[in-house]
Formats: sequence, structure tokens, C-alpha cells
Amino acid sequence: MSIGPGDKRDPVVLIAHDYVTQRGGAERVVLSLLDAFPGSELVTSVYAPEATFPEFANYRIHRLWPGRLGVFRKDPRRAMPALASAFGFARPPRADVVICSSSGWAHGLNTDAPKIIYCHTPARWLYQLEDYLPEIPKPARLPVRALLPFLRRWDRKAAKEAAVYIANSSIVRDRIRRSYGRDAEVINPPVVIDVDGEQEPIPGVEPGYLLCVSRARGYKNVTAICQAVADSPGERLVVVGPLPPDAVTDAEAAQRVTAVSRLSDAQMRWVYSNAAALIAVSREDFGLTPIEAYAFGTPAILLGAYGYLDSSIDGTTCVFVPSGDTAAIKDGITRFRATHFDPEVLKAHAETFSEAHFHEKLRRIVDDVLTAGSTSR
Repeated sequence: MSIGPGDKRDPVVLIAHDYVTQRGGAERVVLSLLDAFPGSELVTSVYAPEATFPEFANYRIHRLWPGRLGVFRKDPRRAMPALASAFGFARPPRADVVICSSSGWAHGLNTDAPKIIYCHTPARWLYQLEDYLPEIPKPARLPVRALLPFLRRWDRKAAKEAAVYIANSSIVRDRIRRSYGRDAEVINPPVVIDVDGEQEPIPGVEPGYLLCVSRARGYKNVTAICQAVADSPGERLVVVGPLPPDAVTDAEAAQRVTAVSRLSDAQMRWVYSNAAALIAVSREDFGLTPIEAYAFGTPAILLGAYGYLDSSIDGTTCVFVPSGDTAAIKDGITRFRATHFDPEVLKAHAETFSEAHFHEKLRRIVDDVLTAGSTSR
């Protein structure tokens, strides 16, 4: 990559992300962005190293002021009304270009460098409030509602400042167009799980189970998955993450549902490779877990909507279900058991979402932005 005509040094790339406090798909994308641009640094509002991927310790991370308060490190959603100003008045390190991994805050980072927005979704708490408000801690709900007009103006102004918008899926591209009136190129997130790494079995879990990898959020529909498995004689379920309080109410079904958390990478590789199928029926913007499962030759039972339409092929890599309710999931389990899936086809499909392809596309866009900037001066 080059800065401009006659300047061959590598660009200084800064990565910005909303907050780094969990082990999720967005955090994996941030790690991949840092890997794509050696020497890059990260700016984020809150960083909780004990709760996220340990690989973040390999990078220089600049925390904004909310990250200095323990209450926000425990749950950064409590800082929601203040995060706009935290990013808007930040003083980040100098950079030639900033890549903002954003679902609502990081794209407003205060910088003179051109910004490339990698958008996981326009802010749910601004444009899908009916879905997201129940997930916001109660003390923050009233301030969020009161500040909505200001926050929407701030958000749309930040969107206008971007040099380039990238969507992580087709549905997010459509949301960007509706919310901001901007066109976005779709670049799906990469799969970065190491399929050849060491595997460590989960004590007491026998292969052949159905698998759910999910945080305990209402829109993830974990309770409906548990109930569908409970209604399917002989089926077992492993849930990676906490179970909602009402997930399993029947004593017999409870014997067939196992919840595990804070798994190592070796244990995650084992749960993917030894599952009969992954079940994911949440309203995902993209959803990396099916691709991770395919990398191990494991098929999926998926909601036939949202980001899963970008990542999966009905009858080839997965069985689609029409909704996330218990009856639809139960029917999907039955149809899955009657369908043959070729593990090699699944693995080949996962390869199309490789990290190498992701890096190549991002580097091209950085080159284009820097070239456009140098020729406009």
C-alpha cells in the first residue's frame, strides 16, 4: 500500500471500536483488522481484558474516559448516553486513515483522517429501539429516550463524515441506505477460527448434540431453542453462554440441556467439530457462528432471514426455518435429521469467508481512500 505518488511508506492505520468487553463476532473482526494492518492501534471506549479475547493484549489500546470507571467496564451499555461525547471529543493518535468498526459509536470518532466505516449495523438503540430497549439496563433507559433526538442527529452527522461505508451483510447495507442515505459495499466478516488447532473435550458431553452459541439476549431466542429441543425426544443441546432463567422448566428436558461458558479456543474447536448441527435463529446482522461451524464440517439449522441469507445455502449448508418460535425450530430439527450434508462441501463454503480474502478487500479500500485523498490535495 502507498500513501500517494512518490511516497512508499506504509500508512498509519488506526482502528476504532465501540467497546471491547466480550468474546463476540465483532471483537473477532477487530482483531482481524488489527492483523491486517501491522502496527495499527485500537481506540475504544471501554476495554475489559478479562472478558474478551486474550489476543487483544498483543496490541496497544487507547481507552476513552468511560473505560476508567468500573461500572462501565462491567456493563458498557450503562454509559450509552455518554458514549457519543466520549468519541466525539476524543483525542486519538495521529493516523493516515481510521477504520471504525461500529454499531453505533466508533464512527463518530473525532479525527481529521479519512474514516472508513465497517458497519455491523446502524445503531439498534436509535433505529430498532423496540427490539433493543429491553436489553438496556433500566437506569440507562430514560436518559436514552430523552436524548434520542440529539443522538440521532449526532449519529447521522457522523455517518456523513465517512469517506467510505462498508456493510457486513446485505441486510445491513439496506439499513445503511435507509438510515443514512448512503451506499455501502458488502464485505462479510472473516472466519478466523483455527480448525487445525488443539481440541479439548468438554467433560460430561458426548458427541452428537445440537449446539447453540449465543449471549443471553432476548433477540437470540435461546429459550425457544431450548424448548424445541425439550419437545424433540432424544435430542441433546449444548448452549455456549448463560441460559435465560425460563429456558428449561421441565426436569427431564433439563437433563438434555447443558450450558457451558468461558470456553478456551481448544474447547470451542471441540464443541463445533463434535456437534451434529448448530442452531441459530436470532435476528443477526451477519452471524459468524454458522461459518465457524461449516469450517469444521458441521451443518446448521438457521433462521431463513437477515444475515444468514448471506452466509448459508438452504439444503447445502443448512436447513432454514421460517421463524424463531419453538414449533418452527422443532420442525427444522426434524428436517435436519432427514437431510444429508457433505462435510467437505461445508468446509469449502467456509473457505470463501477466509481472513485472507477479508484482508485483501480492506487493504484495497484503504489504498483507494488514500489515493483519492492525495490526488484531491
